[in-house]
Order: sequence, then structure tokens, then C-alpha cells
Amino acid sequence: MANVCTQVQHVAVNATLRTVVTIAAIALAYYATAQVGLVLALVKGQVTPLWLPTGIAVAALLMSGRRVWPGITLGAFATNISLGAPLLSALLITAGNTAAPLLAWYLLTRFGFRPALDRLKDALLLVFAGALGAMSVSALVGAAALRAGGVIPWNDVPAVVSVWWTGDAMGVLVFTPLLLTVPRHWNAPPRRLAEAAALLVVTAVIAAFVTTTESRLLFLVFPMLIWAALRFQHAVAAPCAVIIAVAAVMSAASGHFVAHDLLTTMIVLQAFNGSVALTGLILSAVTSERNEARQAIERACEQLADTVARYQEDGVRKRLGPVVPPG
Repeated sequence: MANVCTQVQHVAVNATLRTVVTIAAIALAYYATAQVGLVLALVKGQVTPLWLPTGIAVAALLMSGRRVWPGITLGAFATNISLGAPLLSALLITAGNTAAPLLAWYLLTRFGFRPALDRLKDALLLVFAGALGAMSVSALVGAAALRAGGVIPWNDVPAVVSVWWTGDAMGVLVFTPLLLTVPRHWNAPPRRLAEAAALLVVTAVIAAFVTTTESRLLFLVFPMLIWAALRFQHAVAAPCAVIIAVAAVMSAASGHFVAHDLLTTMIVLQAFNGSVALTGLILSAVTSERNEARQAIERACEQLADTVARYQEDGVRKRLGPVVPPG
């Protein structure tokens, strides 16, 4: 009995230790990607069109469960303090940063979301519940906190809400599929790995070109994205979407993406990144769903053929009767 109790204690301690390590890793990843996002801001420390930490937060909750939410809180609080926000504003913003991913996790799990994103239903849930719906919480709370702290005037609240919301939503749409699906497909044949690597390199080259040229050739990224979704589904389509979105944001931050005012740049940039994310996400999900349906039909046909063959064999044996050995 003592040995059983000791083993149970060891299991509990190990589980607690793993949870603590996971929480620390999430906090570190949140803070690190936040700093990257701030480097890519269109206005220093203010307008960030691609907030990657929300993608990490939602993916972490889906993979590890809600018990790891303190990692999101710690990472968000450290980020907000590093930006020089007043303590009360930082606490309120952190609460919104934590509540939005938790709401996304709740809605997604409530409606039967599968992290493999192998159904159209899962892709649509991530878009409407995980990104557009849940991320409105962090935007509203964040803008209210900035207004309460006197950081922004009343007339800037709608603009702050819209920028905050689209940046958080884009982080979920672009980054969460990468974290949820790519690790599942590392063990691929060498030929497919080579094709995938070549596709990623070509996508990076094209994205770097079309996002900095004045020729308005942004549509050239979509053949690569479609190729990735049809051939590899999320395993390559998700990294392609990240590469394209980051290239576009980097170009916008350096002033090369759209030669207009900040508002026009934000609208065009988010429309482009949203189109890229939705194309890769939905086309990969539909392709996965059709592949699974085709495989199910093939298995059913094989089972039917085996059943028919066994039935025919049984019929032959019954007609011939028992085989009597000679002599």
C-alpha cells in the first residue's frame, strides 16, 4: 500500500512539474513573440497588425488545456509592463489578453473543434469563434483600459478597438494553425520533404518580391499557397501563410507595402493577410476532409469486396459438399 501511495505521489509531482514548465514556456514564448510583434509595428509600440502571442495563447490552451492559462497572464503582464503602461492599465489589459484566449478555447471545445483542422467545420470555428469572436474581448478591454488610464482620448477608442481586434484575430488565423498542425507531419518521406522545402523557399522569395514592389503583384503568392494546401494541407500551407503575412507586415513597417496613409495601409494589409490565412486554412481543411472521405470509401469498398469473396467461397463449399479423401 505504501508503494502505491508513493507512486501516486510521484505521478502527481511529475504532472505538476510538467504543468509548471509548460506555463513558464508559454509565458516566455508569449513575451518573446510580443517583442517581435512590436518590432513589426507600423507605429512604434502602437499599431501592430499581426499579434503573434494570441496565436500562441490559443494553441497552448487547445493543446495543454485551460490549466496553463497563468502562462498567458504572466507573458501578457510582462509585455504590458515593458511598454510602460500604468500598473492599473497593465492589469486590465492583461485580464483582457487572458480572457480572450480562454473564451476562444471554451467556444472551440464547446462546439467540438478538432485541433487537426481536418474538417471545414474546424476551420470555420477557428475563424469565427476563435479569432473574430473571442478576440473582440481583448480589444474592448484593452481600449477601455487605455481610456481609463488617460492614455487615449474618447475619439480614438473606435480606431484602437479595430486595430487591436484585427491584430489579435490575425495572430490566431495565421499562427495557431501552424502550431496545431505542423508538428504532426514531420515524419514524411524524403521526396515530399524536399518538395515542401522547395515550396517554402519559393514562397518566401515571391512574398519578399511582391510585398516590396510597386507593381501590385500580390496575387502571385496565391498559386504557391494553393499548391501547398492541395499537396500538403496545413503541414506546408500554414508555414506558407506565416511567411507571406510576416513579409507583408515587414514591408508595411518599412513603408514599402502601400504608398498611402496609415489607415489605407492597415486596411489593405489586413485584407491581404486575411485572404492569405483564409485561403490556406479553408482549402487545407476541405482537402483533408475530402481525402479522409475518399479513404473511408476505399476502405468500405475493400471490406465489401472481402465480404463478397468470403460469401462466394462459402457458397462453393456448400455446393461441393464435404471433401472425402480417397481410399
